[in-house]
Amino acid sequence: MKKVQIIIAGLCLLGGIFSCSDELDLQPLDRLTGDAFYKTRTDFDGAIFASYSSIQDFWGTSTETLSENGEFWKLSMVVTDDVAADPVAISSFFESEQISIDIDNLQLRAADRPFAALYTQIYEGIFRANLVLANLDGENDLTPEDKAVLSAEAKFLRGWFHFQALKMFGTPPAALEIKTGINDQALANATQDALFTAILADMADAAAGLPDSWDAGNTGRATSWAARAYIGKVNVWKEDWPTAITALADVVDNGPYMLMPNFEDNFDFSQENNAESIFEVQYGGPFSDDNLWVFDDTHSEDFKASQGIGRGWYWDASSSKGAPSGKLGWWVPTQSLVDAFEPGDARIASTLYQTGDMYYSYDGGGQAEVPYDAAWSETGYTLKKYRGPTNTVSGNHAPNGQADFNNERWMRFAELKLLYAEALIRGGGDLGIARGQIDDIRIRAGLGNTAAADGDLLMAMMQEKRVELATEPHRWFDITRWGIGSQVFGAAWDDKFNVFPFPQSEIDRSGGQLIQNAGY
Repeated sequence: MKKVQIIIAGLCLLGGIFSCSDELDLQPLDRLTGDAFYKTRTDFDGAIFASYSSIQDFWGTSTETLSENGEFWKLSMVVTDDVAADPVAISSFFESEQISIDIDNLQLRAADRPFAALYTQIYEGIFRANLVLANLDGENDLTPEDKAVLSAEAKFLRGWFHFQALKMFGTPPAALEIKTGINDQALANATQDALFTAILADMADAAAGLPDSWDAGNTGRATSWAARAYIGKVNVWKEDWPTAITALADVVDNGPYMLMPNFEDNFDFSQENNAESIFEVQYGGPFSDDNLWVFDDTHSEDFKASQGIGRGWYWDASSSKGAPSGKLGWWVPTQSLVDAFEPGDARIASTLYQTGDMYYSYDGGGQAEVPYDAAWSETGYTLKKYRGPTNTVSGNHAPNGQADFNNERWMRFAELKLLYAEALIRGGGDLGIARGQIDDIRIRAGLGNTAAADGDLLMAMMQEKRVELATEPHRWFDITRWGIGSQVFGAAWDDKFNVFPFPQSEIDRSGGQLIQNAGY
């Protein structure tokens, strides 16, 4: 235990009352130390869950740390052509949320809060995974089987977080161990080759060591099949088409996944962790003091932070424009997204509200059901995915209606099938199989097989991916990976946007080791 030097001269003069020492061995009474923790399987499970919790914080709300307001929605959705910031709804509630409007206009600055928030949560998650790995060989009660599974799970998470960092920042640091020296904390940029190598090594170990499935008490933990899916996805990003095809074909042909019969079933809170879900961010509930403003486990009141998400709070139609239930309506689907859906595509009715629809929301007192009014939104549309009549009910909400507990479906089998199609098309594989992956998804949406010629099949896949995964956290990273920014945004595009800026705060504290991305 660290010795703490204490000098309290005034008290030492009162020797008859106080017994003084120049050194006190202080131990917090309200928490475990590292020496007392990391002993049992329960301890290690808790440490692993802490790393998962950092993913929940991507969408966190906190008035204390960086004043986050669902920052990952801004960096994965508002920045895209599928979503717009509603300036009237934002200014009516929180004028300092100008950042959403700026990001919508591709004004990306290194000092902006979203980049610091996501960088912090990513590397917090990596640190927590590394803590598990660093303590596995200490004095503990784990069996060899326990150690193998926990090591694999920690490596899955470490690889997963590094992959998110790579997609966002291009050449972020690789944090593959705990640094204990006070002068060793700053890490330099890693090359993309080094990052791909580290991520794929972690995912390979995860695939080898994780179970194919968990029991009901551990639903939502990463599986061997999820790791194999990510090996395929990471190799798509790497453009290693043969390896990607092999990995993705294995999951498609041999894995436990299937497309749900109805598209909207994927987002129903009563059908979480369903047969289409490969990796899903788990939100519990109702474990909450109903305080939306501590949706962040780095907050000093993390002991009462709700393990929920503020999806309805931010996305349901704006009460400032007359919508029921007192929600913000900051971000709204665009006309461009609506125009991307073909006539007859059943997915649009599950993705957004528009004129003629019945609108549903929840305010703690019950479900509101009223005709949708296009005046509630800057664009005339409001997000429906993850909401709608099945999800705006008390079972999916904290008592005051601000938080909902519906999991975030991060990776679905539909996405994996489209990744497989892309790898086949771009890697010179069987175009008939690629076409079949696209058609499976189109048929579920009520559409016929794609009419695209073989030479246009890549464009057909890209179009299908946009509408199938609309308002899920993928569009921006496809735009940058496919190099279509200038086609999507025209003159507003700058190639520097292919990666986000590193947070200026991290550049400053790195002492010159972390180099900013060009143009920022």
